[in-house]
This record gives sequence, structure tokens and C-alpha cells, in this order.
Amino acid sequence: MDILNVLFALAVFVAVVLALEGGFLWWNATRGAEAQRLSRRLEEVATGIAQERPRALFKDAKGTGSEFADRLMEAIPHLHGLNRLIVQSRLNLTFTQFVGWTLALAALGFIAALVLKQHIVVAAIAAVLFGIMPLIYVARARAKHMQTFERQLPEALDLMGRALRAGHAFPTAVKMVGDEMKDPIGGEFRILFDETNYGVPQQTALLNLASRTDSTDLSYFVIAVLIQRDSGGNLAELLDNISAIIRARLKLYGDIRTLSAEGRLSAWILGLLPFATAALINVVNPGFMKVLWQDAAGLKMIGIALTMMVIGVLWMRKIIRIRV
Repeated sequence: MDILNVLFALAVFVAVVLALEGGFLWWNATRGAEAQRLSRRLEEVATGIAQERPRALFKDAKGTGSEFADRLMEAIPHLHGLNRLIVQSRLNLTFTQFVGWTLALAALGFIAALVLKQHIVVAAIAAVLFGIMPLIYVARARAKHMQTFERQLPEALDLMGRALRAGHAFPTAVKMVGDEMKDPIGGEFRILFDETNYGVPQQTALLNLASRTDSTDLSYFVIAVLIQRDSGGNLAELLDNISAIIRARLKLYGDIRTLSAEGRLSAWILGLLPFATAALINVVNPGFMKVLWQDAAGLKMIGIALTMMVIGVLWMRKIIRIRV
């Protein structure tokens, strides 16, 4: 099979995937749950009659907005954690789209390896590597969102403390944070204010905030506010103390990351070096490494090597990952 046939097959596959994605986006924009909700809201505005009160003001980490995806998560409970990760990443991505992209990329890697006349083991590895790309992208987006949120949190607590000392109520202090601070923390506090403003109990709104962000520092803030509502006390001083603790923790965490940078770099180099070397050898001399997947002993060696590499990566990750 020459290179033109390979490129044509890949082009056809990409075209089919894009056509399916375009059809799904068109259907979701015209017939999906979000489009129907928007149509109901426009009809309510036009007629002045409220048909149904929205059940939630924000995307729930336990629901996907798709009936099929919700049933799938009920059948496989561990998928709730995956949907929670997608929600916390704040990407414009649904659980159904995430699954679609994962399956499409996995199929692309598998078919590309077979078209290039690679062994079925290599095709399976390529499918796994391509299939985890959406998960890596979502995880990196969530980590970036959480880092930005935690850096903004001490400033938000200081702003709330100053507002409380000036005589403002707690909901007004929350609104000031939502109006004056940038996203992501500004958007989260605007949602908190909107929920309480539309009748959601303050305790429930605070717990929803903690569930959406899944931040330990924010959990301290939520617990402190809930305890203060029951027992009383100086909330402004309490927020100042939490802000100081968070700043000290972030400073210590930065020092630890600096000291462990060499270990992280070593982990990346040692983890990627075998794959990069194998790919280079396969390009320079394709017949040199065929024995690894054409012979039974070679397949066993690959399995043992991958197992030892996974153990080594997890071991190094445990050494360099220090919780503060």
C-alpha cells in the first residue's frame, strides 16, 4: 500500500469523524436539552407565564444533561468521577462529547497503526495512547483552573473581610467578590450569589460551591462560614486568618515544587526515553525491532518492561508528590 492510499484512508476517516461531530453539534444546537431549555425561557418571556422553574443554576457534577449518559453512569458508578472531572475543568465539553472524542481518537490510532502494517499489539498501544488524549487535556484544564482559583482565593477572602468590617452583609460581600474579581473565582461567587438570591438555602449554596470546585482551601472557608452561622463570632477576623493560612500554604507549596523540580524532570525523561528510542530505531531500521512483537518471547519482554515502567513511574510520582 503506497503513501497516497494511506493518506486517502486517513482523510476519509477524518472527514467521517468531522461529519458525525458536525451532525451531533447541529442536533444538539437545535434539538438538544439546552436548546429546548432556551426555547422554554423565550416562550416564558414572551407570554409572561413561567412553565417550569429551573432545577439548577449550574451544571451538576452528578448529571450530564443527556438521558443516555445519565443511565450509563448509573450502570457504571465510577463514571461519576469522570463527569465530575469534566465539570471542574470548566471546558465547554459534555460527558457525551468527551466519550465520543475518546472513542474516535482511539479508533484513529488503531486504524492508523493497521494501515501502516504494524502488529496488532502496536495498534492496541496506539489506540490507548490516542484514546487518553482527551483525558489528559481535561485533567490539565482542571489543574490550571484549580491553580488560578486557589491563587485568587486569599484576595477574595480579604475583600470579603473588608466588606464585612464596613458593615455589609455576607451576601453583599459575596456579590462584591463576584463583581470585582476576575474568573474563575468571580464566576463561582456570582453563581453562589445567584443561587442564594433565587431562594436556594445558604448552606446548600455553599456546599454546592465546595462541590463544584473541590478545593481544600475553599472547604475551610465553607466550613468556617457554616459554623459561624450556628455559633456566632467575628466572621471578618476568621476570614483573615483563613486567608493568611492559605497564603502560607501556597508559599510552602511553591518552595516544595522548586525543590522537587529535578525529580519531576527525571521522571519525564526516564518515562519517555524508551518510547522515543524505540520510535527512532523503528524509523531508521524497521526490521530491527520486529522480533519484539513477532516472537512470543519478545511480547513477554514488552509486557514485563511496561509493567516495570508503570511501577517505576508510580514510585517516582509518590516520592516527588508532597501534600501540603
